[in-house]
Formats: sequence, C-alpha cells, structure tokens
Amino acid sequence: MSYWMEEPPERDAKLVEKTLKRGKAGITQLQVIVEIACASSPNHLMAVRQAYCSLFDCSLEEAITSKVSSSLQKVLLLGLVSSYRYDRELVDLNVAKSEAAKLHEAIEKKQLDRDEVMWILSTRNFFQLRATFKHYKQNYQVPIYQAIMSSGSDDLGSLLRVVILCIDAPEKHFAEVIRASLSGHRTDVHSLARAILARVEIDMMKIKEEYFNMNKVSLDDAVVRKTSGGYKDFLDDLNWSKNLILTAQS
Repeated sequence: MSYWMEEPPERDAKLVEKTLKRGKAGITQLQVIVEIACASSPNHLMAVRQAYCSLFDCSLEEAITSKVSSSLQKVLLLGLVSSYRYDRELVDLNVAKSEAAKLHEAIEKKQLDRDEVMWILSTRNFFQLRATFKHYKQNYQVPIYQAIMSSGSDDLGSLLRVVILCIDAPEKHFAEVIRASLSGHRTDVHSLARAILARVEIDMMKIKEEYFNMNKVSLDDAVVRKTSGGYKDFLDDLNWSKNLILTAQS
C-alpha cells in the first residue's frame, strides 16, 4: 500500500525519512519538516515524532542531527520539531511588540542566525507569533515574510520564510508548493499529493483562492491540465474522489 494511504502520523514520518535520506537536502525538501512542525497542531507533531521512532528506531531529533549538513538549518529544525507549543489562544501584546522589534533588528542587521530569532520562532505559541507578525507589519509597513528575504536570500533566510508562512499564512505556502509542483516540464505528483493531503480537511478553499490570486487560473483547472490523463490515476492513488477535493471546506 502506498504511504499516501496510511494514517497521517505514519505518512508524515515516512515523508521526513525520505527527505533526510537525500543527504544534502535543499530548502524544497527540508520544508516538508517545517510544514509538519509549523502548519499542523502540536499534537500531530508529537504523533509524527512517535511514529518516526517506531518506524526507524531513532528519534526525529537524532535523524536531523546526523543527516542535515548545515549547522544553522540543523539548529532551526531541531528547535521546531522538539518544541511542544501551547495550543490555546494566549497572546501578550507587549511581548508581541517587543519581539517584533527584536526580529526587525535581526533582519535589518542581516543577523538571522541570532539565538533569539531561533528561540522566538521555535518556542512561542502560534497565536502569539501571529500577533508578533501583525505588529511587525503594522510597525514596519511590510510583511515579515517579505522583509526576511531582504536580509539575504541564503538558505537560512529561505527556510525562515517557510517557517513564517506556515505559521501565519499556510494557504499562501501551500499554494506556492502546488504552483511549483505544476510548473515544471513534468508534474511533481509527490509534492502535489503532499499539499492536498495535508490541507484537504483544513483550508483547501483558502488555498484555491490564493492559487487563483497568484496565477489567475483555478487550481482545479491547473491540476487537470497539467496531469492530463493521469489525473484520475493520481486521485485513485490517493483514494480521494474528485468531488471531495473540489468541495473540501476550510
């Protein structure tokens, strides 16, 4: 049975292992780990960590330590996967304002590797971080995910952008993943399937809206056009009906 058909924790654990087995995985591959850590619930992340241990006889943290080559990416990913964030809406606006200023200073000085940047993004609950990102945009007139790329387009900056989008605007991130999966000469069916399966019961309608805003074509039409006769096989492999994907609610 394809791992697309498995329970989400086991499926995601296998996706992580496939990513880490690549050796020098790039941002496109490592973003799979960020998605699991930042675009899903803390309970799901914990379940993935447990599944990874059961399937591969080592912890996810051990695997990242041994298989991610960049020290800065390693520190960030370890912080993200080992954190168990508070999962209720608890926001301190004073903290949000203060930490928005700290993030702005790090971005302006091109010091994205500061410990406090890593700590804020890997530790604060998602509601607190969204408040921080909102303060950032209000105070500095630019979304933080855009500002962070002005600090340099290196791999750490690119990975931090994925972290921020997965926390603050996952529909934008997954719309970008889907667009990239459909833009090559050959459709990246695995990335397309990953995005749909991860979000079909969460925010697929928002992703469709974001995709249309980006590309001026509907996601359904783009998938049908790019997968051609393989569209039905693709859906059969995922065990989804076309109607379920087209009508999934956010």
